[in-house]
Amino acid sequence: MADGSATIRPSLAGRLYAHPYLLLILTTLGWGGNAVASRMAVGQISPMMLTTCRWALVLAVLALTCRRQVAESLPQLRRQWRSLLAMGATGLTAFSALSYVAAHYTSAVNLSILQGTIPLLVLSGGLVVHPGPVRAGQIAGATVALMGVALVASHGRLESLAGLQFNLGDVLMLGACVLYAGYTIALRSRGAGGGASAIGLLFGLAAAAFLTSLPLLAIEAARGGLQAPTAKGWAILAFVGLLPSLICHVFFIRAVALIGPARAGLFINLVPVFGALLAVLVLGESFGLYQAGALILVLGGIALSERRAGAVMRVAA
Repeated sequence: MADGSATIRPSLAGRLYAHPYLLLILTTLGWGGNAVASRMAVGQISPMMLTTCRWALVLAVLALTCRRQVAESLPQLRRQWRSLLAMGATGLTAFSALSYVAAHYTSAVNLSILQGTIPLLVLSGGLVVHPGPVRAGQIAGATVALMGVALVASHGRLESLAGLQFNLGDVLMLGACVLYAGYTIALRSRGAGGGASAIGLLFGLAAAAFLTSLPLLAIEAARGGLQAPTAKGWAILAFVGLLPSLICHVFFIRAVALIGPARAGLFINLVPVFGALLAVLVLGESFGLYQAGALILVLGGIALSERRAGAVMRVAA
């Protein structure tokens, strides 16, 4: 970014990097695609193998293409290695592992609804870590957006939500959401990176995620569940490693630095909506009016929350 190419006007990438809302929309679109890829990965590559290899791929790409940024960030990353390890283990490794295990014990309806609690958890947790005023519009927007997630999760039959019962899977998924909310809040202060660039911070987080995923991979192998990727599995790994794991995380880290975790976290409500839309296009699933209604609710909730959020946007140093 600091190369001599930006002489006359900012590049397209530079201009994109300055627009947090576009970054967040692209991020959640990529993460929605990750949900579809996860379903396609069944029988093509084992879950923990996919988890470990995706972060190994991120590390390899960053080491090859961003050596200067990574090298410049190493001193800061070394000073903050404990917080980096905690963030990578919780926000990247544990979230994926817990959500996978939870899927064995609870329904997709419950999993989707619980993921919709992440923005609310970020909002409430952010008040504890970074005290400040909360506008009524933010609370109302998060509630409206959550209604959209519930509409997607219930497939348009909101009356089915009344019969939900929490079990082990629900508790595990809720725990995963709490961990990811904590990861989002921790990104705000950049304390984990010690002032490192977004690329440097992602490298440190990916290294932590890779290291903390190795014990899970060993457990999967010991239990006889390890599966090397098929040809299709390699393609899925390439997609998951390059888009949701690498590009989307860089975008998300940058967006959080620009507008803060509470406002950026609200956009996570778009993930189940985009996931449903992509399932229609990629997997051929049917598209119903409830999905269109959910998209309107989620976008409306974001707009409601942002309308009075003010124009104060802090650009990361």
